[in-house]
Amino acid sequence: MAGFLLRALGRALSQPAGGSLVRLLWCLPPLAAVGWFAAVAARAVPAGRPERITGLTAAGAGPIRIRVLIAGEIALACILGSLLTLLVFLVLRNNIAGASLAPELGMGVPLPPAAPVTLLALVPLVAGLSAAAAVPAGETLPGRTAPAAHPAFGPLRLALPPGLLLVGLALELYGLRPGAAEDGRPIRLPAGLGTTSPAALTGWAIAALGLALLTAPLLTWTGRLLAAGRPAPLRLLAGRGLTAEAGRLGTPLAVFAFTLAVLLTAVRYWVDKPGTAQALPAVEVTLIAGCVVGAVLTRVSEVRNARREVTAALLRLGTAPRLLFGAVLLRTAAAGTTLLLTGGLTAALAAGALR
Repeated sequence: MAGFLLRALGRALSQPAGGSLVRLLWCLPPLAAVGWFAAVAARAVPAGRPERITGLTAAGAGPIRIRVLIAGEIALACILGSLLTLLVFLVLRNNIAGASLAPELGMGVPLPPAAPVTLLALVPLVAGLSAAAAVPAGETLPGRTAPAAHPAFGPLRLALPPGLLLVGLALELYGLRPGAAEDGRPIRLPAGLGTTSPAALTGWAIAALGLALLTAPLLTWTGRLLAAGRPAPLRLLAGRGLTAEAGRLGTPLAVFAFTLAVLLTAVRYWVDKPGTAQALPAVEVTLIAGCVVGAVLTRVSEVRNARREVTAALLRLGTAPRLLFGAVLLRTAAAGTTLLLTGGLTAALAAGALR
């Protein structure tokens, strides 16, 4: 992330009037991904290291101080990474980089000291604030897990996602109707992805939001379907576990499915039309995908740590480890099927919106 900001600075130095604002805007998606990853990682710290939280609590640290310590650790890690990137940037500017990298580094132009410091401060600031806001607040100290409860979705929560999906689908179909190209001015998409109509792009965005919001309820219904009727112990454990975890896994899995759908759609477009791919968007998508995958793995680890007591109790009651492992596989397969549905629809709608 720091490399993107420094590259934008280098371009602004070498081409002062050449769209530096656009290059800074390119940094916003990976910056948001880094902030979200920091929030997920901070939220997982209390469940992953309960003994540490217990020690801090015994030493007199309250909820606010614990949140500040967790946020400070994450911000410090970002500061170290930013300093390392700045060191590489300065070394390359010292007549080491070739002519192809000279415009990206602003070689030959004096570097204002305040500019890189200001830009690089954004990464730890965003990560630290996201981490501080993500750790659960309230009277209960972080690390004290509450009893697991099945997620409850109200009527609005259940009606909104299908409504958004239908509205977005209708709007996209309207934007792709015959003769729609003559209506208004087409929008040129970034990363060499061609053009599309405003109606089709807006419709796809609304439909993708509806599918993302529908992920958690679908996971809950899938878990209940697994445990319906008179289930065997394998189906019962898998279904109840998926139902209980749907609320926490819904958001990261929805973002993962959305990111994967956009990535596959872009790659398919670049393969069908050689010469349209660009290096910067490809690196940016890789960074965002890495943050999303890291967030999903962190959330899965958090859920696993939260279920340690339940797993230990089942083992003490004589449950076979093979049964628990089979329940995990069945639960993973059911969640993967749900993501295949939502991600596949998102990718199909995205491919339809491209021209």
